[in-house]
Amino acid sequence: MSDTIITAGFMPLTDSALLVVAREQGFAAAEGIELQLVRETSWANIRDRVGVGHFDVAHMLAPMPAATNLGLSPLPVRFIAPMTLGHGGNAVTVSTKLWTAMLAQGARENLDPVSTGLALAAVVKQPGRRLRFGVVHQSSSHNYELRYWLAASGIVPDRDVEIVVLPPPLLPDALASGAIDGYCVGEPWGGVAVLAGTGRIATVKARIWRSSPDKVLGMRESWAEQNPETLAALIRSLHRAAVWCSAAENLAEVTRLMALPTYLNQPAELVAGALTGNLAIGAGVTSKVDGFYEPYQREATFAWKSQALWFYAQMVRWGHVNYSADNTALAAAAFRPELYRAALAPLGVAVPEQDYKIEDGFFDGVAFDWNRPFQG
Repeated sequence: MSDTIITAGFMPLTDSALLVVAREQGFAAAEGIELQLVRETSWANIRDRVGVGHFDVAHMLAPMPAATNLGLSPLPVRFIAPMTLGHGGNAVTVSTKLWTAMLAQGARENLDPVSTGLALAAVVKQPGRRLRFGVVHQSSSHNYELRYWLAASGIVPDRDVEIVVLPPPLLPDALASGAIDGYCVGEPWGGVAVLAGTGRIATVKARIWRSSPDKVLGMRESWAEQNPETLAALIRSLHRAAVWCSAAENLAEVTRLMALPTYLNQPAELVAGALTGNLAIGAGVTSKVDGFYEPYQREATFAWKSQALWFYAQMVRWGHVNYSADNTALAAAAFRPELYRAALAPLGVAVPEQDYKIEDGFFDGVAFDWNRPFQG
């Protein structure tokens, strides 16, 4: 009997590792799946190719299923995410010129979001042109976490700084050319600018919102409904890949796989740093970031509905969607942890029994209560 073919789109980012490992280490094949991975060039392409059926599933931005269901997409389809693909993995990189100006205003060489944010605010208040930051898509954790960090630091996005959208691989070149002054992106693309000598990592997602999702396993709701057993098998294979990726003894092989031209096509040392959190953050400067990328630790593959609601709250905050009870329900329904539980039940894996929790770990100390998403 032949394997079931699943076509999955992915972007060349470190946190596509679970899909890569599930294929390359045979976890998908062990579940009767022939996992075909297709590298894409932009998140808009990922969204649209899932929407029209070119891809069965995809490595997808965590807010994208909810955003699509809320109408922030050209296609009237419903997306869901039954699991996340890890925690963390992105960073805020600024030009060396901007970093020099931030150092003069009290920025520290330790990725601290408080001191770097206040230093950036001081630079922003100086006379001169408005700074421009890049993000990978409007409906991305990068956009909403960058905005959260800026606003908590006293910088008003869209008024004090401009935010533009570019695909991840283009951001280092945009920084080098002076087209943008900084960007928030998943690794290895922040590190690429550091290696080129054009950028400095100022802070990281793991310090802005600790143990939070960046990417999910996204798909059309109709595909999931039509292929329940296939989806469950895929979830199990990705679970096994996550456990395997989290073992220190497998780091060298994960690094080798992800550095291949088929996937990231980047130097192994850059990939290893992104996987371990041993980051080169500037010329001759390194920093160890605990929890920079978590493939499995701390429930890193569980899709909490409360996290979907945090992204929705940010969409409302920045005027991307309107608040309504119906929209709140649509946003929460984009994450489907019950499918994850059902798929892993045969393995006896312990998973959270609840779908919601109070979200903490934010650098400003403010917790997010999903019962009151627009208070506090």
